[in-house]
Amino acid sequence: MAVNSHRRAAWRRPAGATSLDAAGITDPRLRQDFLTCRALHAEHGRTYFLATGLLPPGKRPYVWALYGFARYADELVDSLEAPDPDGLLTWGESFLDALRTGTVHDPVGRAMLTTVRRWDIPTEHVEAFLRSMRMDITRTGYATYADLEEYMYGSAAVIGLQMLPVLEPVSAEAACHARLLGEAFQMSNFVRDVGEDLDRGRVYLPQEDLDAFGVTVADLRAGRAAGSTPAAVRRLLAFEVERTRELYRRAEPGIAMLHPTSRDAIRCAYVLYGDILRAVERSGYRVLERRVAVPLPRRAQVALPALARARWARGQAVRWQQA
Repeated sequence: MAVNSHRRAAWRRPAGATSLDAAGITDPRLRQDFLTCRALHAEHGRTYFLATGLLPPGKRPYVWALYGFARYADELVDSLEAPDPDGLLTWGESFLDALRTGTVHDPVGRAMLTTVRRWDIPTEHVEAFLRSMRMDITRTGYATYADLEEYMYGSAAVIGLQMLPVLEPVSAEAACHARLLGEAFQMSNFVRDVGEDLDRGRVYLPQEDLDAFGVTVADLRAGRAAGSTPAAVRRLLAFEVERTRELYRRAEPGIAMLHPTSRDAIRCAYVLYGDILRAVERSGYRVLERRVAVPLPRRAQVALPALARARWARGQAVRWQQA
């Protein structure tokens, strides 16, 4: 009877509890804070959440916090139902104060502060991220790719740099590749989400690229309204897809520069985010009409072998430590 009761109690444990245990996070409120971030990660970042599950359990909560923090800020400016730009400004300043004082009052912020301190993440990375989020309040487009890169440094590259300590790089050169991979992920989203971003009043494809292919913002809006993607827009998107693939090619060597127990998780994300570009191509670049997605069978095809390799790598690491 006691054994059955123990099993029922174990079954009632929330998803993620084992990872919190492995990370040594024991304070009940802080555990709930990390689970709040986990929920944001699972709801809004399916690809990266899947990849995070390949990391050692003790590292996963810190990735939930990093993603949850980024997503919480993003929703304050990107939500189609209830954007709250003033809330972003207030919340962002409050968190920057918390980095100095150690006092934070919201669950996402508490989990993020714990993560920043645990992994010694530089404050300037957080500042750069919030600066880019503030840009989304007033900026609706980018004249050149160089202008867009300035935005992506804060919105994407520093996310890779924040992740890097958790992934335990074995080479200092990994930082450059982490920045590139963050930009590649961001550009994949920009290509896929042209239609949705128009609904938010923004165009992330550089104006110089639109001009080169004879596309205007009015053309994009007309295509969105009509539920069709003009041929010139499809040619523009094919160009952006190839540009983004070059970012992936330049970023790829950095995966081998991570701790062996981190490589399969990032490789999984690398492949599946890259598959967004293939999904766009398979749709005929019709991103103004619908939101393309990587099919579930393909996710499983990539993730399941990666899971087996990740478990083997963790086992090897434990045996090496015990030797």
